[in-house]
Amino acid sequence: MTKLLPIFSLLSLSRFFLSLVLIASSAAARAGDAVSIENAWVRPTAAGQDVGAAYMTLSSKQDVTLIRVASDATSSVEIHSMSMQNGVMKMRMLENLAIKAGKAYKLEPGGFHLMLFDLKKPLTVGQYVNFELTFRRGNTEFKQAIKAPIKTPADTEDHDHGHHHHH
Repeated sequence: MTKLLPIFSLLSLSRFFLSLVLIASSAAARAGDAVSIENAWVRPTAAGQDVGAAYMTLSSKQDVTLIRVASDATSSVEIHSMSMQNGVMKMRMLENLAIKAGKAYKLEPGGFHLMLFDLKKPLTVGQYVNFELTFRRGNTEFKQAIKAPIKTPADTEDHDHGHHHHH
């Protein structure tokens, strides 16, 4: 009987670690699904322009905070807001962007957006820019990667609603 005990405890131990791994991976999967990133696009740049802008819609089922953005197009991405103050458009850098549960945050021209500084190369229509967004929820940080097409503002209109066209 004593010879079976070590085998039994080894099985119990391996089951315990397996369940820990499963719990940890499902928590990571839930964290990764916490933010929906839709309609991402990047504005093309003019010749000689080394600053670009990216836009997207962020939403989450839980309160999260966008704390950092990285990109393969540049080493410097900042979160910015634009607002009209006394008839003057003001742009300022934000340290982070709090996203409240159930509310869509549109990063769009004239509002919140991502600024890309010191571009490595021109942003050309038809190409893509990769982004890695880092979010925080409580004490947990998680990352989500997206690939955003470079296109003109006119190309970003939602063409999925074909039934609204009038003939």
